[in-house]
Amino acid sequence: MGQTGESDKPGIFQHRAQPFIICRLTTGDPSLPTLGVNIDHVATVRQARRTDEPDPVWAAAEAQLGGASCITFHLREDRRHITDRDVPLLKEVVVCKLNMEMAIAPEIVEIAVRTKPTQCCLVPEKREEVTTEGGLDVVRLADRVSEAVRRLKDAGIVVSAFIEPQAGHIEKSAQLGFDVVELWTGGYAHARTPPEREKALKTLHEGVRTAIQCGLEVHGGHGLTYRNVAPVAAMPGFSEFNIGHSIIARAVFVGLRAAVREMKDLLDRHGAPASA
Repeated sequence: MGQTGESDKPGIFQHRAQPFIICRLTTGDPSLPTLGVNIDHVATVRQARRTDEPDPVWAAAEAQLGGASCITFHLREDRRHITDRDVPLLKEVVVCKLNMEMAIAPEIVEIAVRTKPTQCCLVPEKREEVTTEGGLDVVRLADRVSEAVRRLKDAGIVVSAFIEPQAGHIEKSAQLGFDVVELWTGGYAHARTPPEREKALKTLHEGVRTAIQCGLEVHGGHGLTYRNVAPVAAMPGFSEFNIGHSIIARAVFVGLRAAVREMKDLLDRHGAPASA
């Protein structure tokens, strides 16, 4: 498996005699935040009928063609959307950064170590939740989290913590050896009034500042949409945003490649340099 041709030509990936044509993408201004596309909800539609379409692996190819710099997937313990079949195929097909969201359960850690995605993002997980809500409690679960971080880093994987923008959790993440924190943006996304949104943005800003002071790379995600992403993108310090549901919903009407391109354009237009 590999890419052929010059840097401005596509690479061709073969699986079961089906070609995956993935463009070598340019990221534009490298100081601006990049876009990670979460493909879980493509798998959600597939699993609604327990069939073979739509295929999240093909979705990963389309998202890359639209300009995604990262493909994110969450292999949940209950396998409600992404399944064990998908994981090695995503590893084979994705040519940009591959980010695996995961619980700290030993079985899932073992799969991650075996798969070796570019990055693993440790998240909380409850079977009764519709989607991941809130951040991982790295303080209360420090011993279990530390063991997962150690195993993943020993495998050469970049490790991220999906946490709420609280100083104690950010500082603990640094102590536990995380490379990255992905700050939960749900407080902002779910805010109902302008004062609530301003308060949430201030909390995020303080969280970004704390994380940078701790030497951590800063990502953001949860509940971000085409309508609300601009104020967060404009906040200096974020290097990546992971967005899923809004992009997949938009893709129903315009196609996934175009939906990704539209979100990437918003980040390029409103994004602030990560190092600012």
